[in-house]
Amino acid sequence: MPHLNDTTRGRLLFGGDYNPEQWPEETWHEDIRLMKDAGVNSVTLGVFSWSKLEPEPGAREFGWLDTLMDLMHASGIGVVLATPTASPPPWLGRLHPETLPRDADGHVEHWGGRQHFSHSSAVYRRHAAEITEALAARYGGHPALTMWHINNEYCTFDHGDEAAARFRVWLRRRYGTLDALNTAWGTAFWSQGYDTWDGVIPPRRAHYLRNPTQVLDFRRFTSDMLLECYAAERDIVRRHTPDIPVTSNFMPLWIGQDAWRWAEEEDVVSVDLYPDPRDPLGAQRGALVQDLTRSQARGPWMLMEQAAGPVNWRGVNHPKPRGLNRLWSLQAVARGADAVCYFQWRQSRQGAEKFHSGMVSHAGEQGRTFQEVKRIGADLHRLAEVTGTHLAADVAILHDWHAWWAGDQEARPSQRVDLEDVLHAWHRALWEAHLTTDFAHPEHDLSGYRMVVVPQLYLLTDAAIENLLGFVRAGGTLVCGFLTGVADEDDRIRPGGMDARLRELFGIRVLHEWWPLDADESAECDGFRGTLWSEEIEAADDVTETVPYQGGELDGLPALLRRDRAWYLSTLPEPDALRALLARIAADAGVRPVLDGLPAAVEAVRRGELLFVLNHGREPVTVPVPGRHHDLLTGTTVTDEVRLDRYGVAVLRP
Repeated sequence: MPHLNDTTRGRLLFGGDYNPEQWPEETWHEDIRLMKDAGVNSVTLGVFSWSKLEPEPGAREFGWLDTLMDLMHASGIGVVLATPTASPPPWLGRLHPETLPRDADGHVEHWGGRQHFSHSSAVYRRHAAEITEALAARYGGHPALTMWHINNEYCTFDHGDEAAARFRVWLRRRYGTLDALNTAWGTAFWSQGYDTWDGVIPPRRAHYLRNPTQVLDFRRFTSDMLLECYAAERDIVRRHTPDIPVTSNFMPLWIGQDAWRWAEEEDVVSVDLYPDPRDPLGAQRGALVQDLTRSQARGPWMLMEQAAGPVNWRGVNHPKPRGLNRLWSLQAVARGADAVCYFQWRQSRQGAEKFHSGMVSHAGEQGRTFQEVKRIGADLHRLAEVTGTHLAADVAILHDWHAWWAGDQEARPSQRVDLEDVLHAWHRALWEAHLTTDFAHPEHDLSGYRMVVVPQLYLLTDAAIENLLGFVRAGGTLVCGFLTGVADEDDRIRPGGMDARLRELFGIRVLHEWWPLDADESAECDGFRGTLWSEEIEAADDVTETVPYQGGELDGLPALLRRDRAWYLSTLPEPDALRALLARIAADAGVRPVLDGLPAAVEAVRRGELLFVLNHGREPVTVPVPGRHHDLLTGTTVTDEVRLDRYGVAVLRP
């Protein structure tokens, strides 16, 4: 199987989406001049070009793309060639309305935007296969081709009739019989029992609450249908070019795809990443996505899209302050990226994204944005030796999309509990403690980690539970957050409100009640304040340590308890308290930061032999780095300390 290394060939990829069809041909030559000036060595072509390539059914207009492919090759710029299937041409929806998706209310999503396709439509799939086949046959042997990019940001839901028919097929494969489906879905509740497969439909709008396991299975089904679309196009291009790697770009921590399963089907794992430049935790949010993507890739990964400046889809779209684009780009490299790319190369003058930044902004080559892009290109050239190297982490954070889907439904104890927010809170605590983390699926091999943390996994399979028990038995340290191990894979509440094996592991005799907290509430504990959630727990006699609630209905009951190397937090401590707690537990488990004595705003990551030191603050800092080092970015030698300007970066080789 080809890999990202087959494309990078000892260099970091740098470039982005290029949409030359939006510009006259004379602009193409100007673009190539600027690309070479900026050190661009990779562009993605064709992402939204279906109507240009096939302006009417069966037509093929490849002349413009032939010219671009040849120009790129002559200029030494590799092409990531995209299949254009994320945005079908208007004629497909007009002639074949069954290809258009329907929402849960039955409303049709028409052409005029993008992603207007039904993943279940046989007609859509046939036309997508035909244009993909034509592209692969024409360009499979072109010397500019370095990678295939299938579709773009798969994110389509469909509740229409063809999706309903495929949903029934999917369910029959999963359950085999209606009796098994009725049992799994708990249809004895509210007289929902099915007597025929034809009666089973997607979770469309209902008078009141919908069946939660039906909703859970529909999310599973949707992820699988989109994956089928991806795999069909991937298999076509692989048949023509078995040595060219294939990818499709994830959206960051998006709820709609089981990204663990998807990553197994990709040669290159890539992601789009757009932290808000005004968010004081933007760097941590970026680090979380980078850690997750690296873990899905099990090594180097591709930053397929980021913004060189402002985006266009927030309520207020702020530009990146001077230096922040460079800092966040190098942060991605520090955390495993072998490619740093953007949406898009040249900022559009028309269309829905004309206010979304490009590497070349409306200000042109004299603008600050392009000048900063040139500096980043030069930096990446200096860091070529990092390509293909890995990070080592002693801590893993567990995350599972099925648990997210099951927990993110109607009729929960608290709508304030959002798994994404909880995940960020725990990752932030470890990031601010300067601890590098991987992510892992709860059924993955955890033996390589000293410490595993579970911010929240409402749904856990029996295999996952046994995996956690085995990790602790083998000497690992486990830290779990509230509302974990509550349900099985059918979203059926486990007896006792938490799996009995986990209650035994943590030293919980009885979990009496869940006590969610309102926005203006907190739970006072001995030494810290809990937020969001609390639980009425009775501890076993042999627990090793407890921290009690103080005051209120839960006075004296354990907010935190530990049995040997297994910790359970029945609330979410405030940020400083959670950071201090996890840092203490990590130290006891033998986990140490890469550098000691780091200022709060400084991040240090070791990738291979190189030490990345990044200042996320707006003030200069001096960072202790014992010994002599060569800074690859400046070419200078530093001894025992390095000074970083605001948003400054040093990359040190011993």
